Amino acid sequence: MWKLKETAAGADRAENAEKLKATLETCRSIVSGQGHFEVGIGHALPGSTFDVVLVSDFDDSAALEAYQKHPKHVGIKDFVASVVEGRQCVDYEV
Repeated sequence: MWKLKETAAGADRAENAEKLKATLETCRSIVSGQGHFEVGIGHALPGSTFDVVLVSDFDDSAALEAYQKHPKHVGIKDFVASVVEGRQCVDYEV
């Protein structure tokens, strides 16, 4: 989950949320073993929640590692860093 800056990269929070969602969507199905992939934009009051969330499933830790190292995923990190003020992540196995 990402909390976005009020303004960054020449856009406001709402515009950057849409841009981040579209950018994350380019990482759908980029590696073998990548399953469910969903990107959502929060619509609660500002300050009470995160702005963008990614929920994704991987068959195993090897698939997750391949995703994290994939050039397309690595390539979006500069944009993400430029618009994000906070991030939370939970990787878990079931």
